[in-house]
This record gives sequence, structure tokens and C-alpha cells, in this order.
Amino acid sequence: ANRMSLFYAEATPVLKTLSNATTHFVVENKTLPIENTTDCLSTMASVCKVMLETPEYRSRFTSEETLMFCMRVMVGVIILYDHVHPVGAFSKASKIDMKGCIKVLREQPPDTVEGLLNALRFTTKHLNDESTSKQVRAMLQ
Repeated sequence: ANRMSLFYAEATPVLKTLSNATTHFVVENKTLPIENTTDCLSTMASVCKVMLETPEYRSRFTSEETLMFCMRVMVGVIILYDHVHPVGAFSKASKIDMKGCIKVLREQPPDTVEGLLNALRFTTKHLNDESTSKQVRAMLQ
């Protein structure tokens, strides 16, 4: 049974469930513009990015756990946005500054963010789309 679960289980079950629930919400509530959901997610990603890249705000974090939490939230909402938005988070039409978000992650100690970068590499839907800039793809190599 353990060997089978390696092949059939989701790599990130909680994120997959959140993604499915968010997608279901958007599909079921067609009267609400999809921008209500995607704007909320992109705003959350932007807030996290600014908190991480601005020394004045970053200095307010009292623990490494808070810093990691902020990075996890940023990556999580990027992945959700990528699953819900028709063209995804990596398109030029996206309201998320992907280059800025990846840069913020790259500035952290590699051992602390490798899992988050892998999440962006392997759990997003649109990273390998033609609309994704080569520069963004290269940043995630």
C-alpha cells in the first residue's frame, strides 16, 4: 500500500484541496466576476512580497517562523492564482509581479526556500506555457 501511495497520492494534498475548492467556488458563482477572486489573491501575494523585500517592514518580524509563514502564504496564493486565473500567474497579463516574488525568494538562504521554489516549479499549471517569459522560467531553473 505504501508503494502505491507514492504514485497515486498528491504531492501537496492541502494545496490541491484549496485549489479545487477555489476553482469550484469560481465555477459555481458565475455571477461574481472572477476578478474578485484573482484580485484578492494577487493583492495577498503583493502584500507578502512588499513585507519581505522592504527592510522597514521585514525588521518587524520577530521570528524566522513568521518570515517563513509570509513566504509560504505568498507562494500558496501564487499557486492558487495560477490555478484559478485563465492565463495563470506567469503571464504578462497577470497582476502578480512574478519576477519580484521569485527574486524575494532567491534572496533567502537556499535551504529554507528550495521547497517553496519547487512548489512554484511543480504545482503550478501555467509555468511552461508559451506566454511565460523566458526570464521568469530561467529564474525558476
